[in-house]
Amino acid sequence: MARLVGFVGNRPDLGARVLELEARHLVVHKQPDRIPGWGVGFYQGGEILLKRRPIDDRPQINVAEMTHGLRADTLIAHVRLGTVGGSRTENTHPFRYRQWLFAHTGTIEAFSTLRGRLSDSLPQFLQRDVRGETDSELLFHLFLSFLHDAGVLERQDVPPEAARSALRSSIALVDGLSAEEGKGPSRMNLLVAAPDYVIAMHGGGRMVRRVFQGASDLERILGDGGLGRMRLPDFASCRLSILASDFDDDRTPPGWTAVQDRAIVTLTRTDEPLVEPI
Repeated sequence: MARLVGFVGNRPDLGARVLELEARHLVVHKQPDRIPGWGVGFYQGGEILLKRRPIDDRPQINVAEMTHGLRADTLIAHVRLGTVGGSRTENTHPFRYRQWLFAHTGTIEAFSTLRGRLSDSLPQFLQRDVRGETDSELLFHLFLSFLHDAGVLERQDVPPEAARSALRSSIALVDGLSAEEGKGPSRMNLLVAAPDYVIAMHGGGRMVRRVFQGASDLERILGDGGLGRMRLPDFASCRLSILASDFDDDRTPPGWTAVQDRAIVTLTRTDEPLVEPI
């Protein structure tokens, strides 16, 4: 099973600690005859950084180990058991374009047939930017093309509603083309991130979310005595939101909330998660 994890918070020093606390739920076990790879994309001090390892032959991969020691406001992590494209860096998630990060699990229905049509629908400058072979990267550039059509691709501060609209248009186009080939909606999950938010689309394996805030959560994150050293304004405003999908046992971990199928979830630093139907 692959794995997606998204994180956004207003305490970049605590993000990796949250993932360590939930590590047991974020382990991916190697499957016979399939060698996984992984990648992490994150925003740190105004910069966008990527760590990608296209091949990792260990018996299990833990997202907490992938992100250990990172300080990040916003983060996307992905463990890949590829179905389209070889084990190369160019095929390893997350993908980046300017301030955007993108990762995806599942496979576009009838992709081998639809690849050319999807590629031809992109503006030439986005066609040239596709470096790998995956349906995921092409889906990402389809999302970017709808931002371009809306006139916001060049903006640094694209509002979440514009990103959600582009995501809906991308899914509608893919599902429409798949239907023409006699296929149903593609079973897949995806994450797209900008510096200030993470947006998830749930249409595949189980997806869950959790918000860490308040005294009990912060005591668990900070450990013995840590909460007492926080200033009251820091304590009151601290919020860390996490989302994960594609679990080996398809169960919702304790303390997490399941996301309904065919939904879009928006996570920000300050607000409750916004959950809407696709």
